[in-house]
Amino acid sequence: MAFGRFEDPTMSLDIDNLSYDQLIDLNNRVVARLKFLDQMRAHSAMLDFSIGEQVSFHPPGHPVLTGVIAKYNQKTVTVITSNGQQWKVSPSHLQKVGPVSTPPQERQDGKKPAKVILMPKG
Repeated sequence: MAFGRFEDPTMSLDIDNLSYDQLIDLNNRVVARLKFLDQMRAHSAMLDFSIGEQVSFHPPGHPVLTGVIAKYNQKTVTVITSNGQQWKVSPSHLQKVGPVSTPPQERQDGKKPAKVILMPKG
């Protein structure tokens, strides 16, 4: 039995008549779809934040931590705290703190400025 997309959202699937193999296949498809929806939700939440943006989060057993977003991961973002720790945090646990100070755009020696994010001090 092939499982296609259901056109009618009120349509029900009678699983009582499915074989063991069909139930396993259906389960695998449901799990894959749920993982995909979770990834899309995380990705959408990630777009609310920018690399270099200052954020805070409250990990269990720790005080509220503040840091700068350094990298987007598949489901999380990497945050570097002011003490140099790296945390992989779900975007749903992040709160914006404010802009991060950036280095001057021009150097006196005429060279291009380095792409550096200044970390806030403790």
